[in-house]
Amino acid sequence: MIGGWISNIQKYSLQDGPGIRTTVFLKGCPLACAWCHNPETRSAKPEIMVFDNRCIHCGQCFQACTQPRNLPHFEPGWFNPACNQCGSCVAVCPTGARQLSGSLMTSATVMREILKDRTFYDDSQGGATFSGGEPLVQPGFLRSLLTACRSHGVSTAVDTCGFAPWETLQSIAPLTDLFLFDLKFFSDALHRQFTGVSNQQILHNLRQLGQIHTNIWMRIPVIPGLNDTPEELEQMARFTTTVASLQQVNLLPYHRSGEPKFKRVRQPFGLSHISPPSMSHMEAVAERFRAYGLTTKIGG
Repeated sequence: MIGGWISNIQKYSLQDGPGIRTTVFLKGCPLACAWCHNPETRSAKPEIMVFDNRCIHCGQCFQACTQPRNLPHFEPGWFNPACNQCGSCVAVCPTGARQLSGSLMTSATVMREILKDRTFYDDSQGGATFSGGEPLVQPGFLRSLLTACRSHGVSTAVDTCGFAPWETLQSIAPLTDLFLFDLKFFSDALHRQFTGVSNQQILHNLRQLGQIHTNIWMRIPVIPGLNDTPEELEQMARFTTTVASLQQVNLLPYHRSGEPKFKRVRQPFGLSHISPPSMSHMEAVAERFRAYGLTTKIGG
């Protein structure tokens, strides 16, 4: 039985594909997007999250820590740079101020959670969405989950950044009913700057996927000042028209909901200065894509 690392299973999701869905967030991601909504899923391993507002400064986490401590005594907001994510501090925290993001689960355990809401899928034409992080980081586990969903008649969607060997994407395509494929930048230089990796493999995979799959939604986060310049939008729109089997484009307005999570995992968030785009700006961006004959929606 195949197992893998899961950070969260979200019920009654309305944003990760059609209908009512259960979204399974897998751990691990090869990208480090500056605006990441789920930084606690970047690491493929369990990760300590600290909720400072819940801390009562009892110091039990400090006493329970198994690693060499960098302070002589507990201080509010303390987090050990030598943390090995063992979870000892989580076990003793009386208020849940410390939590461990990431659980090792079998595909059978995940499927039991998915099947609990099967009636909702049937009534709304929904299903299960596998997201992250990046689900392709755990290809064997993902294939096991997709195969199980197929055997139970549950519709599937894979939300992916597309940064993986083509063979990995190709292997799950026959088991996936819908791909939610992210396109963040067309410019390779900008992609490297704000995600940490090149986009050449991503663009290649998207073209190839369009040749073998019939249901792809492209999802583009709109981040003011980063990827919404006229030049960048024009290049993305033109490229999008070359992807066969593309059903629609979903433009996702930038928001800062991930910012508190960066603090919880003690990582810097560098986009606090950027405000979410206005609806009028989003409509203007949508019109650029619609001008190319692309079915384009805001959100979703």
